[in-house]
Amino acid sequence: MRLILSLFLFIPSLGFSQSDTTELKFDTKYYNAVDKWIAFPKKKADTTYTFGFIYIDEQAGFTFDYTSHFKLTDSGLKKLPRQFEAGLKSRLSRNTIDVAILSDEQIVELELPKEPEWLAIYKEGSEKPEYLKNIGFHYNANGASNLALEPLLKAYGIEPHLKGLEFELAYAYNAIGKFNEAISVLKKAIENDPQTFWFYRELGFSHKNLGQVEKAEEIYRKALDLTKDEAQKAEIAVNMAQSYAQLKDEKKFKEWAKLTKKYSEKGSRFEQYVDAWAKEFEKK
Repeated sequence: MRLILSLFLFIPSLGFSQSDTTELKFDTKYYNAVDKWIAFPKKKADTTYTFGFIYIDEQAGFTFDYTSHFKLTDSGLKKLPRQFEAGLKSRLSRNTIDVAILSDEQIVELELPKEPEWLAIYKEGSEKPEYLKNIGFHYNANGASNLALEPLLKAYGIEPHLKGLEFELAYAYNAIGKFNEAISVLKKAIENDPQTFWFYRELGFSHKNLGQVEKAEEIYRKALDLTKDEAQKAEIAVNMAQSYAQLKDEKKFKEWAKLTKKYSEKGSRFEQYVDAWAKEFEKK
């Protein structure tokens, strides 16, 4: 039996340093600690640290597998008896606090293998494009698009038109500011499938951020025709309203501000944005 709980993940960070083998630096994001033995910081009142292994479940995402607790002693780390007989896994998210990656010496002190035997189960099919795409998706979804590129590019080299892959790759490129690379991917994606809204949404975003506002507007209008999702339409509209506000083009700004309000909920942040930008024009 395996329990899926969220424990030990929101404790205030506390560093600790005694010697090379007992030093714990809680300065690593969970997505930079994949396939690593790690420890979470303890509360000030506690005397022990929770430790275990971080990996990516292809379907569920970033996961912490609880092993046990340890305490710091003059002779190093001392592993304590496990508190739970059943397997205990916790899903990790953007709210997860920073962790400490255990050193090779600390892993030996805790009598741990290089990696858990069960990890192989989660690596099955790890060279297949669908698996690689899913891993890239989880990195993108957790704000680590720079780490998404490696698995996504591997998948792209095998099956470039795999459903969802081109969007994830373009999203990753856009997220890290590589807009021309995103455009290259999206152009090929649209040639293969000209009816997917998400390709146009990302492509418009790329051109907007390159300062190619008229091109972005042309692409975004195509995107508007391809979706009934008013939340997405509102996001597109506010992006264009922002661009024209920055260019001080009042006529075009008003056009997109009107669309923003049309598709946004009353009192939404998008509506508040365009109202604030409108006031800047009124100051002239």
